[in-house]
Amino acid sequence: MIENRPIVSIVSHIVLIIGVLIVGFPVWITFVAASHDALRMTQAPIPLWPGPYFFDNLKDALFVGLGGSGSQSAGLMLFNSFVMAMVIALGKISVSLLSAFAIVYFKFPFRMGFFWMIFLTLMLPVEVRILPTFEVVANLGMLNSFSGLTLPLIASATATFMFRQTFLTVPDELLEAARIDGAGPMRFFFDILLPMSRTNIAALFVILFIYGWNQYLWPLLITTDQSMVTIVMGIKEMLEAGESLQQWNRIMMTTLLAMLPPVLVVVGMQKLFVKGLTETEK
Repeated sequence: MIENRPIVSIVSHIVLIIGVLIVGFPVWITFVAASHDALRMTQAPIPLWPGPYFFDNLKDALFVGLGGSGSQSAGLMLFNSFVMAMVIALGKISVSLLSAFAIVYFKFPFRMGFFWMIFLTLMLPVEVRILPTFEVVANLGMLNSFSGLTLPLIASATATFMFRQTFLTVPDELLEAARIDGAGPMRFFFDILLPMSRTNIAALFVILFIYGWNQYLWPLLITTDQSMVTIVMGIKEMLEAGESLQQWNRIMMTTLLAMLPPVLVVVGMQKLFVKGLTETEK
């Protein structure tokens, strides 16, 4: 029996509230800075309450950027990051589903050897294989393109392993029933395996979307055209130009906009995300 101790409950709530304030205070300062004009953000002390210029800064950040700094508008950078994150997330899930399906349900020579080769790539992140990957992308003429941004990153050993473990839990009776009904391999894949993997797909999509959205090193290497700049790269460029241009209100607004898509994805898919991680629905 769990004892009800009011003091422990109160202390726990106080600790949680303090933790939320510590984590949320920088976000609040970003929001406040995005609602003031450029002059106010250069004066001390910095404001702690919102100002009247939020929508003006929003319009300038989305369509103008920093003006003379050469940086692109936040609207274009958000579009580039969204395309990159979506293609990486959907590509990783699609490739991993098919590879796990082949490894579990098809008998071919060196099947487990190929699986362990895929699994061992977990020890080779992008930073380790960055030079040969860049050379391949450059030789294929994919620099400054969405294909170059996304294709080298759409393989995922983690997702393949996760889907393999999910498929191994499917009873053999379902496979036999599908064969008796005359269903082919792809019909079995789409009608049975995909619906059973819905929560896993949702959980992986959230993780992989954020992974693609936060990419910095790879886009920095293969993009020299300003029209292909992603939001993470753009914020870095803005910070470097911020000291001379003194437009911290637009920089903070761009930072605030960069937070929104990952937050919306997590909030919108929260239930499926939790179910996918806890495996409560199969």
